[in-house]
Amino acid sequence: MNKRPIQPVGQVEATLNLPGSKSFTHRALIAGALAEGESLLTNALKAEDTELTAKALALMGAEVEWQEHTVRVRGTGGRLKPVSQSIFLGNSGTSMRFLTAVAALGQGTYRLTGTPRLCQRPMGELLEALRRLGASVSSEKGNDCPPIIVRGSGLRGGQASLSGATSSQYISALLLVAPLTTQGLELVVTKELVSRPYVDITLSVLAAFGITCHRENYHRFMVPGGQHYQSRHYDIEADASSASYFWAAAALTGGRVTIANLDLDSVQGDLDFLAVLGRMGCRLQASPAGITVEGRPLKGIDMDMSTMPDLVPTLAVLAAFAEGDTVISSVAHLRHKESNRLAAVATELQKMGIKAEETPDGLHIVGGTPHGAEIDTYQDHRIAMSFAVAGLKTPGVIIREPECVAKSFPEFWNYFDRLYHK
Repeated sequence: MNKRPIQPVGQVEATLNLPGSKSFTHRALIAGALAEGESLLTNALKAEDTELTAKALALMGAEVEWQEHTVRVRGTGGRLKPVSQSIFLGNSGTSMRFLTAVAALGQGTYRLTGTPRLCQRPMGELLEALRRLGASVSSEKGNDCPPIIVRGSGLRGGQASLSGATSSQYISALLLVAPLTTQGLELVVTKELVSRPYVDITLSVLAAFGITCHRENYHRFMVPGGQHYQSRHYDIEADASSASYFWAAAALTGGRVTIANLDLDSVQGDLDFLAVLGRMGCRLQASPAGITVEGRPLKGIDMDMSTMPDLVPTLAVLAAFAEGDTVISSVAHLRHKESNRLAAVATELQKMGIKAEETPDGLHIVGGTPHGAEIDTYQDHRIAMSFAVAGLKTPGVIIREPECVAKSFPEFWNYFDRLYHK
């Protein structure tokens, strides 16, 4: 098993330009693949998950050419080829959800599968919604989990409903294919929508590629059918989720980190992590040079993390060093991510001598003085990256299977090493 020891450091000082957003890259790849003509995506994130999406779209007939962080996509105009082989999507839940819907636009039978962990992640609500829109989709094992079989014959469209309480990606999946249906889509969201900002990212990409969509708050979405994605040159902004680890490094060490290629106009929900850091005591500054976090002594907070669930491990690590208690809520669905993130975070913090326990919808962490430990990552990129930050403050932190960061941020360790050089 590979292991990476993390060396403590004094106050970090760094200015970084980070790779593009994973969320934007997934969606822009799909929009480009469904468009007529050629799109150029710049500052795209080339990581395991986005490459799996790109390879699947290539099997379906798009031409996808990577040149470092630029992707040239020649689209299909929505006319997707049948795929005789299984489409392997690794442990990418985003790819599985989005491409299940995309495959319903095609012709022929598609089999979408992935790792054992991905094949444990339920998709029943999305499958039922797709059936209401005219798709023939089923779970191969009859348990609503992958492998998923899609018998594509084009998608009629119509009315569907989703709870919104399980995954915003179900809504995004339907919105991405709705323009190419014959009848369009009227989608009703019956409960409070989790991870709402990710739907904002989807709507932003749809608009950029020429698609019209209307919404009433986040409870009803209406997308006219018979539309066409328009190819374009699309620049992808830096990933706010990736930025969080480096801002957290500043917060924990009393240092200062600037992310140069992000600004406050971003629709990425994870940018709200800045407000979390502010509540914990950090100093924040936005300027033409970028967004800067300067660390101060940390204090515990109560925080609803429903709009930025991916950053719960990062907040939890900071909470371990903060004065007082931190209560994280509204993220019960994190039990169904790449790992059971609530259990994973609690377990690893306990190894470090911190009182941390799961609650029905989150975590309760009592700040203290963590000690070193070997951190199990559960093949979960966000566990690896967040606990690496702890090692900047605490001697003896060792990250097991550090290569799992390739899922979303293959260059993470290169960027992380820059924190040691002022």
